[in-house]
Amino acid sequence: MTPDATPDRSALRSWLPGFLALAAIWGSSFLFIKVGVRELHPLHLTLYRVAAGALTLLVALPLLRDRLPREPRIWAHQFVVAALGVAVPFTLFGYGEQRVESMLAGIWNATTPLIVLPMAVLVFRTERLTTRKAVGLGLGFAGVLVVLGVWAGVGGAHFTGQLMCFGAAACYGFAIPYQKRFVAGSAHSGLSLSATQLVLATAQLAVVGPLVAGAPPLPTDLSAGALASVLALGALGTGLAFVINLRNIRVAGASTASTVTYLVPIFAVLIGALALDERLTWHQPVGALIVLAGVAVTQGVLGRRARPRAVDVAPPAAPVAAAR
Repeated sequence: MTPDATPDRSALRSWLPGFLALAAIWGSSFLFIKVGVRELHPLHLTLYRVAAGALTLLVALPLLRDRLPREPRIWAHQFVVAALGVAVPFTLFGYGEQRVESMLAGIWNATTPLIVLPMAVLVFRTERLTTRKAVGLGLGFAGVLVVLGVWAGVGGAHFTGQLMCFGAAACYGFAIPYQKRFVAGSAHSGLSLSATQLVLATAQLAVVGPLVAGAPPLPTDLSAGALASVLALGALGTGLAFVINLRNIRVAGASTASTVTYLVPIFAVLIGALALDERLTWHQPVGALIVLAGVAVTQGVLGRRARPRAVDVAPPAAPVAAAR
C-alpha cells in the first residue's frame, strides 16, 4: 500500500467510538419501544419520549449558546416535519412493536433511504434519478419483499405490524426530503431545528393523544422498566445521540457519519436477540442484507472508486429529530 492509501489509525480512533456508540443507541431504541408499549399506549409512549427529548435539547440550547428559530416560515415547515418525521412514525413503530419483534422493526427502519429517493426525485425535485440509483432502488424493494416473505402469503397481526413499521419508514421518507427542500437553506443549527421539531411534536401529541387514547398515566404510575425506557428513548436516543451525531459529522465528515444507517439494524437484531430472546425467520435477515445492499448502491457506497478528497466537515441541515 502506498502512504496515501494507508488508513490513518489515529483519525479512525477519534470518531469510531462515537460512531459505534451512536449505532448502539439508535439500535437499542427498538428494544426500549418494545418494553414501553407493554405498559403504555403507543401515543402515550411517543408523547413522553418526545417530551423528554425536547426537554433535553432545550437545556442544551443555552449551554451551547444557541436558540430556537424566530421566523414564522421555519416554524410552519417544522410543524409538518414534526408531524410526519417525529409524531406519526414514532407512534407507528409503537403500534408495530405491539405485533412484531423489536429486531424486525429495526430492519424496517433501514428501508428509509429507499423511500427518501423516489420522494426526493418525483415530489420535491431535490435529486435526479440515475441508473445507479434506479438499480439500487429496485434491489432494495426486492429485499423488502423478501423480508415480508410474500411467497408464504400475507395477512394476520404480524403482517399488519410489519406494514406499520414500513409506514413509519415511509413517513421519514417524506419528511427528510421535505426538510431538505424547505428548511435546509436556513442559517439555523441542527440543534435548533431538531429542538423545534420536538417542541412542536410534543404539542401535537399533547392534543391528539388524550383524544385518541385518553389521559396519559402519571410517570409515578409506571414501572421502573417502562420509565427507564421512556427516559432512554428521549434523553439518550434523542438528546445524547444528537450531540454524538454532530460530533461524528464534524470529525469524520457527513458522508462517513451517514453510514451509521448500516449498523443500526445490526445492533437492533443483536440487542433484541440478547435482551428479549427474539428470533427471526431465515428470510428476514436475508432480506435485510438485500435492503442494505440496495441502500448502499443508491448512495454510491458500492461500486464507487476510491479517490483522495477533502473531508466534508460542514454539518448538513438537521436530520429529522431522532429518526430511529
